[in-house]
Amino acid sequence: MTVKTAWLLCLLSLSGAVALPAQAELPAGYQVVLQTENFPPFNMADNDKNFARDANIQGVSTTIVREMFKRAGIDYTLTLRFPWSRVYDATLANANHGLFSTSMNEARRPLFKWVGPIAKVERVLLAAPGSNIPNLTSLEQARQYRIGSYKDSAAAQALEKAGLEPNNALRDQENIAKLTGGKIDLWGTTDPVWRFQARQAGVTGLRNVLTFDRADLYLALNLDTPDEVVSRLQQALDQMKTEGYGTCNKHPELC
Repeated sequence: MTVKTAWLLCLLSLSGAVALPAQAELPAGYQVVLQTENFPPFNMADNDKNFARDANIQGVSTTIVREMFKRAGIDYTLTLRFPWSRVYDATLANANHGLFSTSMNEARRPLFKWVGPIAKVERVLLAAPGSNIPNLTSLEQARQYRIGSYKDSAAAQALEKAGLEPNNALRDQENIAKLTGGKIDLWGTTDPVWRFQARQAGVTGLRNVLTFDRADLYLALNLDTPDEVVSRLQQALDQMKTEGYGTCNKHPELC
């Protein structure tokens, strides 16, 4: 073997090592504590209760998150709880905790480490069947109406940021009865979540008078989560997207 050939083989070996870095090791027994809420069709309990564990939790995002962790080789536990504020606060306060499905906004961005997007949603204002409220072109036009929303939800936060004062319920489903019963004029909620909730309540004829925001949904992780965990999960998700995860073809319930 000539000196030139030896140097060439050495360089090729080094370039291969750079292109395929070894994954960093996580501590023995490392586990992420995942929490979620009833937010159909993205995450929901099999029995419609406000508490469920592991296999009793279903939904589009749940399917995607499970597959992400499987491909990333990271162990986890999964619990569905109520209310959302409890899940949110626990993830903020505790290392190696995560929550889904949640949107990233300016206020939340620095509070977590993010993996996603997992799916897309729209924030909408809905009027009751037979309502005389016309289609709106801005949230400013909605100021004259009584608006109900869901405490600590991204929809409620967007309304509040616009200077509106929604009457926030502890459960988003409560707003269906409020809307159809005339206690509120408009329901500030998320599409397609409201469609599932309305079907469960046996309510039809709700009308979208304004789409006021569009957002991506993410897995949010506590800031103390190792970067290696975030990197592995994001790489797994990116690969899954090439296979159709998060699209209508893979998840018809989204469309």
